[in-house]
Amino acid sequence: MAIQHRYEFMILFEATDSNPNGDPDAGNAPRTDPETGHGLITDACTKRKIRDYIARAHAGRPKYGIYVQSGAVLARTKSDAYSALGLDVVAGESEEGAEQSEAEQSVPAPAPKGKVAKGKAVKLSAEDRKARVEAVRRKMMADYADIRFFGAVMSNAVDAGQVRGPVQLGIARSVDPVMPTALALTRCAVETEREAEAQGGGNRTMGKKWIVPYGLYVQRGYIVPSLAEDTGFGEEDLAILWEAIVRMFDDDRSAARGGMAVREVIVFKHENRLGKARAHELFDRVKIVRKDPGKPARAYADYTVFVDDMPTGVECLRIE
Repeated sequence: MAIQHRYEFMILFEATDSNPNGDPDAGNAPRTDPETGHGLITDACTKRKIRDYIARAHAGRPKYGIYVQSGAVLARTKSDAYSALGLDVVAGESEEGAEQSEAEQSVPAPAPKGKVAKGKAVKLSAEDRKARVEAVRRKMMADYADIRFFGAVMSNAVDAGQVRGPVQLGIARSVDPVMPTALALTRCAVETEREAEAQGGGNRTMGKKWIVPYGLYVQRGYIVPSLAEDTGFGEEDLAILWEAIVRMFDDDRSAARGGMAVREVIVFKHENRLGKARAHELFDRVKIVRKDPGKPARAYADYTVFVDDMPTGVECLRIE
C-alpha cells in the first residue's frame, strides 16, 4: 500500500576537508554559487549516493534492484522486462519508425535475454502498444527501487514509458559561504620512461586537489502521496529511504570524500495526503545558527540547530 501522508524533509550533512561534488567543467573544483560563495551540491549527486547504498545494503532483495547503475545498458534492462512478461519489445522514440503514427508503430521480434531486441517487426495497434508499455512500466516500478522512488524517463530506444517519482530533492546549499581550496601535490613516480626523461630523472609531477575545509550543507526534499500511489512507494520504501539517506556516506569513502557525514534528517510528516501547511513555511521553522559568528565554522558543534513549534496537523521527526 502506498504512503498516506505527505512529507517534507531537510538533510543536514557536512564536508570536512573534502570535495563533496566537484564540477568537471571547472577542473573538478567544488561547486559554488558565484554571487554568494555558498557551496552547492546537485540532486543527482545525492541520488547517486542513495542508489549506491541501496544496491549494497539490499542486494538481491526483490523490489530493490537499481535501474540507473554505472555501466548499465538501460535498453537491455527494459528488454529483459519485456521478455519476463512474454511480450515483444516496443520500440522507443530513438528507434527507426518512431515517427510513424501510434497505430502503425511496430516492435522488433523477441530477443534472447540480456540483448536488445532487433529483427523482423510486428505490427501493433495503438491500444496494444499502450497496454504493453504500461505492463512493462508497472514491472519496472515493482522491480527497481530508484524508479519507484525518483521516477525515470524510459521511453527512448526501448519504450517502457515514463515515471514521475514521489521523492524529489532540491539542490543542496551550504549554510555559510565556503572557501574552496586547491592543494598542490607532487608525485614521486612517473608512468613512462618518456616522462622520466622529460623531467631529467627528478620524477616530480605536479598536480592539485580541491577541498572545502568545512561546509554544513542543507538539502530539501519532498514526498508526494499522489505520485506514490502510481509507483507503489510504501512504508517499507520510506523506511529504506531514511536509512539510505542517513548512511549514504558510510560506504562511499575516497580520498576526496573522507570527511562527509550526514548529521541529521529533519522530517515534517503531515497527518493527511494533501498536507496541513505549505512546504516553505515548515522549512522556515528550522533555524541553523553559528555559535561564534566571529570565527569560521570547522565542525558541526559550531552550530546550533533548533526547530520552532509545528502547526496543527504536522509532526516533526529528527533522524540522526
